[in-house]
Amino acid sequence: MELVGNIKNYEWGKLGKQSQVAKLAKANNDNFAVNEEAPYAELWMGTHCSGPSLLKSTGTELGRVYEQPLPYLLKVLSIRKALSIQVHPNKDEAKHLHRERPDIYKDPNHKPELAIALTPFTALCGFRPYEEIYQFCQELPALKKLLGGDDIIENLRNGKHSDLKKCYQALMTADSSVIAACIDDIANNYMTILEKYHLHDIFKTINADFPDDVGVLSLFFVNLIHLQPGESIYLGANEIHAYLSGDCIECMACSDNVIRAGLTPKYKDVQQLLTSLNYTGSAAETRLFKPTILDENVKIFAPPVEDFAVVDVNLPETQSSSYSLKLPQHPGILLVLSGSRILQLKGHSNLVLKSGSIIFIPPDCMNSIEFVQTDSPNDFSAYLATVNSF
Repeated sequence: MELVGNIKNYEWGKLGKQSQVAKLAKANNDNFAVNEEAPYAELWMGTHCSGPSLLKSTGTELGRVYEQPLPYLLKVLSIRKALSIQVHPNKDEAKHLHRERPDIYKDPNHKPELAIALTPFTALCGFRPYEEIYQFCQELPALKKLLGGDDIIENLRNGKHSDLKKCYQALMTADSSVIAACIDDIANNYMTILEKYHLHDIFKTINADFPDDVGVLSLFFVNLIHLQPGESIYLGANEIHAYLSGDCIECMACSDNVIRAGLTPKYKDVQQLLTSLNYTGSAAETRLFKPTILDENVKIFAPPVEDFAVVDVNLPETQSSSYSLKLPQHPGILLVLSGSRILQLKGHSNLVLKSGSIIFIPPDCMNSIEFVQTDSPNDFSAYLATVNSF
């Protein structure tokens, strides 16, 4: 079944045809008109009630045809400016938050997620090692003062979660005028320190987009990570993060629950974020998530949750007439980024795949997927989301 994804025009998205989301939407549908002044932030593929995919032939929601919700949600993100400082709740928290505030927390599910870079991609992800946070406080006097001075900062060296929580709580609950003064002091007097830590440019960019926002100071608490195309990060529940720039494939449990606390005009639930956070500190390189290599053409990103996995398919133009892919029999959604092939599924008519194609693959077809070369050989790239039983 060919699908049409759901487009989200969030303000932080890339504009017009600069956006991978817009380019894929146009490739999927010739009648789709791209507005060069509009942001195209996310392309959703799945059955979530906030943005269900539709059958291309009839406009019917996928969930009505498949008759059950998918446990995952596949997305493409195109990021022009920073997303919020945020965490996603675990299952117990999600149930409670949805019950208490369904207007904000839209569903009762957790939201672990995987991001795979399509372009150079920058993100904040997970707390830094405590010693790094301590060092920033020593070199930035205004930050140390804001957090409570030496008595509070020295405790970071003990490596206890409770001590980092005290520091981060002091930051996130500080008066806005104190936050602004701290940012101004750093901007006026300590940019050489930021250059030493390769934070100069990102500090200026975020502060320009979100002037005097508390999220700017989170740079000194949270790892800054740069991904190259094909590299990925996995974010479990309660993991602090913020995507800053670039395009990525994102797959997650089927949820839209976000606890925000900075870099956003949306509702900020600071106390819930402080309660939910995982305060473990670790080096940036430990945040990278490595796929399993199936063969020279296929990688499998299988995170430590059952809800989802992502299969990365890259077939060269020199490929022989066809390539067979056999996967566990769970429902799949295939997104084609580039190239063309003929898709053969047992019991179904052949489909011509091209850039922008979105295909729902029923469970009974997942163990016999054939990608057949076309008359015009070309490199082919696609991602397939499915349930994780790898």
